[in-house]
Amino acid sequence: MAQAEAFDRSAPRTERYDQLDMQCRALLTDADPIANQANFVALLHMAFGWHWVGFYRVAGDELVLGPFQGPVACTRLFKGKGVCAEAWARNAPVVVPDVDAFPGHVVCSAESRSELVLPVRNAAGEVAAVLDVDSVERGDFGQDDADRLQAMVDAVSHRLLNEGSPDV
Repeated sequence: MAQAEAFDRSAPRTERYDQLDMQCRALLTDADPIANQANFVALLHMAFGWHWVGFYRVAGDELVLGPFQGPVACTRLFKGKGVCAEAWARNAPVVVPDVDAFPGHVVCSAESRSELVLPVRNAAGEVAAVLDVDSVERGDFGQDDADRLQAMVDAVSHRLLNEGSPDV
């Protein structure tokens, strides 16, 4: 059984991203994508302590809740509404410093103040899921967070989607 080391939340984010990158590549080795998604969000939650971290998978014209860490979440999100749908439509990360200022923001938790959503792309480059990260602090996410997490998600997307690509 894999065991992840504890993260030092007082360490700079860059150091935690470096440690997270090494750990997720070693941990996400199961053939089951749900198990890998669950461990990925657990690692993010452990490393940063964000309010909510989880996946929504594309199912037709909806995003359906997948593995997550945090309070109870919206089960289904709809195309064209909210930050997750925006990342899905753009096929690009979306950083929202203040969710109250985002038109059409879907409130799943009244405590969320900022949000980062990243596409999880299949081998064809299409969005198969999104990774949603919420913080109780306004302005908690920046371009560096989007870049570091997107690179990490891209590197392990075959394990998150069970596409049978090369080893992590």
